[in-house]
Amino acid sequence: MSVYDFTVTDNKGNSVPLKEYEGKVLLIVNTATRCGLTPQYEGLEALYEKYRDRGFEILDFPCNQFAFQAPGDAEKIDSFCKLKYGTKFPRFAKIKVNGSDADPLYVYLKEQKPGRIGWNFAKFLIDRKGNVVGRFAPTDKPMTLEEAIETELEK
Repeated sequence: MSVYDFTVTDNKGNSVPLKEYEGKVLLIVNTATRCGLTPQYEGLEALYEKYRDRGFEILDFPCNQFAFQAPGDAEKIDSFCKLKYGTKFPRFAKIKVNGSDADPLYVYLKEQKPGRIGWNFAKFLIDRKGNVVGRFAPTDKPMTLEEAIETELEK
């Protein structure tokens, strides 16, 4: 099993098989628009701009599970991220990452790199084969992931 075995819902309500990202290095992040860590969108976009031409994608999953810091519908969240931080990476439907109704993708991610998601902006690095190769804390700033991302891109 790999990340490519999952299908998720994009922010427009469409089903997206993650197999569409096969062969790319992925950073999967649960995000929020009203969190003290929300400015990380700037660093995430910088990483995306720097590495996307080399096969890097960021998959953004808004999550309102932590202190209700991702309010609004998908359109409002997407508009906020694009206008305030200029994000261009794919954004998906709002999900839950913990508990009995956690999104199946996140259940899998946490099985591969164990532990409850503690807050918004937890990050999972996925290699080109769909394997979870890294997990980074919400407080890890995006630019501190560059070495790990480059390592995977060079494989």
